Amino acid sequence: MSLKRQLLLASLLMLLVPWAGLRFVLELDSALRQQALQQLQAQGARLADVAGDRLLDTPVATDQGAIYAGSTDQAITIDGYGHEWPGFDEGDQPAPWQTAGKTSPLRWQASHDDQFLYLLIQRLDQGLALYNPARPDQAHERLELWLQAPARELGTHNQGQRWFIRAVAPGDVPVYRAEPAQARDHRLQASWQDKGASWELELKLPLPSPGSRLGFQATREGQPNNNTGTTLAPPPLLVQQDNRLEHLLKSQISPGQQATVLEPGSWILAHSRVAAPAPASVFDDLSPGQILEQISLNALSGLIRLYQPEPMHLPKENNRQEMPRLPDNGLVRHDDGSVWLATRHELFGGRILLLEQSLDQLLTLSGSTLGSVLARSLLIILALMLVLLGYASWLSWRITRLQALVEASVDDDGRILAAIPSPRSRDELGQLQQHFAQMVARLQNYNQYLESFSRRLSHELKTPVAVVRSSLENLAQGVAENERQQYLERAATATERLRRILHSMSEAARLEQSFEDTEKEPFDLARVLAEATSAYQQLDTGHRIVYSGPTSDCVMNGSPEMLVQMLDKLVDNARDFTPEGGGIDVCLHIHDGHYLIEVFNEGSRLPDHDGVDIFGAFVSQRSGAHDGHLGQGLLIVRLIADYHGGRVEARNQHQSGIDGVCFRVIIPATEAKTRTLP
Repeated sequence: MSLKRQLLLASLLMLLVPWAGLRFVLELDSALRQQALQQLQAQGARLADVAGDRLLDTPVATDQGAIYAGSTDQAITIDGYGHEWPGFDEGDQPAPWQTAGKTSPLRWQASHDDQFLYLLIQRLDQGLALYNPARPDQAHERLELWLQAPARELGTHNQGQRWFIRAVAPGDVPVYRAEPAQARDHRLQASWQDKGASWELELKLPLPSPGSRLGFQATREGQPNNNTGTTLAPPPLLVQQDNRLEHLLKSQISPGQQATVLEPGSWILAHSRVAAPAPASVFDDLSPGQILEQISLNALSGLIRLYQPEPMHLPKENNRQEMPRLPDNGLVRHDDGSVWLATRHELFGGRILLLEQSLDQLLTLSGSTLGSVLARSLLIILALMLVLLGYASWLSWRITRLQALVEASVDDDGRILAAIPSPRSRDELGQLQQHFAQMVARLQNYNQYLESFSRRLSHELKTPVAVVRSSLENLAQGVAENERQQYLERAATATERLRRILHSMSEAARLEQSFEDTEKEPFDLARVLAEATSAYQQLDTGHRIVYSGPTSDCVMNGSPEMLVQMLDKLVDNARDFTPEGGGIDVCLHIHDGHYLIEVFNEGSRLPDHDGVDIFGAFVSQRSGAHDGHLGQGLLIVRLIADYHGGRVEARNQHQSGIDGVCFRVIIPATEAKTRTLP
């Protein structure tokens, strides 16, 4: 699996954080709803006690044949035009019209302001026929109004009051008492307008007492079967929306709540609502982060609604509210789609108090803080996913680029074609590229070493083989005895050289193979160098071989036998270039956690030209008497130094007034005391 896909899977696991948060919010929402329902029930019980003291009149138990008068807080002008009434103009919400039946051409609205009762009556099947006093028998419109007070006020034999209205001309019309004499009643105000194919009448009268009955009928005198309206014997009950009770309820509920008192016939007696405070922030004032946070909060609210139980539909029609049994969870939904938490309480006379809490308010309470945290964490996680994917793409591009560089640096035959460029970054991939570059450089050097080794070996073997072959050819020609002996000596010398070449090659091969079998052990390097130098001086009296440096406490891990072999090669090389009686100095220094072994010999110098690796195979800087030297000693020195994690170097040096060559071996120390390098 690619690195990009691995990081994608890892980043997708981070989505468990908002998922767990969402589950917690859902559990929190359920707990808050249960707690809010209990608090709402307790609040509803207290509110029912308060409202019950206010409801002392007789409840309206009928479910039909009633006139509903809603409350209004705006003045209504009696001019025969109902523009002030709710829902009258086209495009407004449907008006709360009432009719005596689905086929009745008469419809009406009623409203009150705690002082007066207002009626708006429309007849839709005919225009206004005016009354002509000169011809009273001519067909004309007549409206009869009947008001009957509650029995508790006027006794059981109360017949009520009756009025009639006739229009001599459109506009304001007088209202006459029907009994005992047809006298004008100035307490009532009416205005009648002709609409052509229909007519409209507005009435204003003193507000009747609660529990009164009110009825009216429209008749065109002179035409039979033209009566329409409500019943007059008895007239329908007048259901009045109680403003004082609404103000009382409004003072007892909290923002985001609404309370409704219903008559036994499902008529709305009082309805109060306190809207939740609207958010103060304006969309234009929000920053991009706040806009994203608000979108996340809306999405969170939508998810909470999605996982909530299905609310029960609570229909409302024509100022009536059906009140079935509420579900145990208390969730109800109105016609406008809003969801509420509701409780039901019984009041005096079979009335019902319905107390509701907006679920949006609860969602705000449950989701405002934690939801904001989840929304922000979700946005941060999404941003991190994008960053991780981008970072994975960048890493993948770098790895692919490094792979292409490595493939381009080596051909199918293993030859190094080009070097890997140095990285610009210093991170792990940059270090990996640097290591690849170093590895390719070492492989290139090793390939060059192998190629030069084969050339050098061919060169070294070519001369003795040619000598042996020429000597044998001369011997085959039957030369004199003295010449025969000379050719034999030349062949023997060449054969000896071949033997030494093979021996030195096998020695280097055995040395490299012994590295795998040799175990490193701690030993005192100073003591080993001092004892070996003393032995060299005893064996070679023609040179001054001296050791300088510490005599003990220079512990390192390695092979003392190999270190002695390395020192043998360095001292042998120094003796070859040191004149008789000359000095060879073996020194040991400790510097920056490394052991520095130096072998200085006087009297010789390295060549000034570069490009010759004296530590390679078959490399020798000897001339004259030293012709025939194979140059494998310094190769063994380098191999032993590499085995101990060190390196070797050689340089011309002027020491104590004497010119010479200094070979230095630098090996890491396990325990060393820092000393200034001379």
